[in-house]
Amino acid sequence: MQEHNLQNKKRRKKRQRSENGILFGSIVLCVVTLMAITICMIVVFQYRAARMETMEVMSELDDLRLKEEVTYTQEEVDGLITKAVDEAVAQTSESVSRDFLDKLKSLILSGDGTTAMLRYFYPDEIVVADAGQYYFFPISEKLKHNTYDPELFALNDDMRMEYYENGEKISHTGIDVSKYQGDIDWEQVAGSGVEYAFIRLGIRGYTKGEIQEDETFEDNIEGAREHDIDVGVYFFTQATSVKEAEEEAQYVLDMIEPYQVDYPVVIDVEAVSNDKARTLGLTREERTQYCIAFCEMIKNAGYTPMIYGNLKTFMLMLDLEQLEEYDKWLAYYDEEFYYPYDFKIWQYSDEGAIDGIGTAVDMNICFEDLSGE
Repeated sequence: MQEHNLQNKKRRKKRQRSENGILFGSIVLCVVTLMAITICMIVVFQYRAARMETMEVMSELDDLRLKEEVTYTQEEVDGLITKAVDEAVAQTSESVSRDFLDKLKSLILSGDGTTAMLRYFYPDEIVVADAGQYYFFPISEKLKHNTYDPELFALNDDMRMEYYENGEKISHTGIDVSKYQGDIDWEQVAGSGVEYAFIRLGIRGYTKGEIQEDETFEDNIEGAREHDIDVGVYFFTQATSVKEAEEEAQYVLDMIEPYQVDYPVVIDVEAVSNDKARTLGLTREERTQYCIAFCEMIKNAGYTPMIYGNLKTFMLMLDLEQLEEYDKWLAYYDEEFYYPYDFKIWQYSDEGAIDGIGTAVDMNICFEDLSGE
């Protein structure tokens, strides 16, 4: 019964947020397109009094928004939104939902930022902020969605994320390390409850394009295995062709051949914020094909391929429909994840504290044992 009531409560919240999202969407659209703010706000905030007329207006605006690439600058959104709300409140009728206005104001003043506000009012879209721009992606039903229940996540006393089903913890604690963690005491790491570790194997340089081994790779993989910690590896790609992606995959396969690698072999796809980066001009399609080339070589060698990235990676840099068959490792630093699609591992913090490691370390939660044992 409690579970049934909880589900009903969630559905009511989602419906309420969706209705509020329509209202707020009209506000933002009116600001960005420089339409008459007062007129638009009156239309929006008289939603309950003139529902059908308002829905027609918003439908036209949404059709226009979805036909074009949806991007708004930080200045456009942050600079005018508060003014728009104030004018709307001053001119609208008392029939406007005070809950909506109060929520809008609290999000503006909370310090959570415009991105959090947009995500709240657009629950059916993925909002990505990058370089002062905002991108809106309708959630696709063509992609597999994750089934994780936000209510079943919890931080334990050590500030480690855990996931529970039927009152029992089913998640697995892991870290990922590179030369930036320095010398690691793997005996202490094992004693701290770490079950698996992803070891950075190497990188391709983002200017000259040379493949380089991570200088701590051998020590880390041997230390982890010696203390019965399952290991996976990752390679930071800067491939600019299928040939280079395959070269990276072959390099990884050669390097791990002497070791037992039970967890996935990962291609790390991230943007480099340097105007000399050799990957700057790559298209989404090109990056996607390079990922496929890497993952196919790894899979054909008998390992499990995986793609690591953040929201920008998966929404702006790659075509997820073409990468549906490969497991994903999501980097998103918040207590509540914000990603509707399927993923196997969540990197939820880059500020973890683990015995045996003298620096902050990335913390990961996995929802199943990927070692195959």
